[in-house]
Amino acid sequence: MALCFYYGAGSPYAWRVWLALEHKHLRYELKALSFDAGDLKKPEYTAINPRQKVPAIVDDGLALYESAAILEYLDERHDETPLLFPGDIRQRALIRRMVREADQYLANPLEELVANVLYTPKAEWQQETIARSRDAFTRELGLWETMIAGDTLAGELSAADFTLYPLIALALRIEKRKPDVEIGARIGPRLAAWMKRVEALPYFARTWPAHWT
Repeated sequence: MALCFYYGAGSPYAWRVWLALEHKHLRYELKALSFDAGDLKKPEYTAINPRQKVPAIVDDGLALYESAAILEYLDERHDETPLLFPGDIRQRALIRRMVREADQYLANPLEELVANVLYTPKAEWQQETIARSRDAFTRELGLWETMIAGDTLAGELSAADFTLYPLIALALRIEKRKPDVEIGARIGPRLAAWMKRVEALPYFARTWPAHWT
């Protein structure tokens, strides 16, 4: 049976798993869930992920959620190349560190921006709160600008790249809703070039959120 992948369009955490599945050339059945329709709170999905978030997978009877754990599982379950955590023990440790850093230091201010812009009516936007989250996000981008090891974040295309890209893409989506948040202008040249390389991957277009223009 093909792996079932539960996905919500626009979720950066689900997006990283989709990129990983494509990168590893794995067979999967895409189960698109609707946030607006309340699909994540329906009993059949709650039985898979009681936290009622995406992503989740069901593979050979195993239900697994939390995107970072899913990436680790996919690499151990399918340990043939291409790998999500390639290289020797030091390189793999570097990739794991970057995944953790992105989730801890970049995703947190991004989630604040999502809550304060995308999920808040425009009339209720709090400019100081939004600016504070934006500044924390873009300061962190400045650090990532210095961390790129070459064409990719960690020497080879890896879980680190698939983790970071969707976070930045969602921030740029927020900028479309609120242009004066000015995130794109604060992305450094090395990160901008790296994003273009990710976007040039042959499977990238298949994973782009359908409702984004």
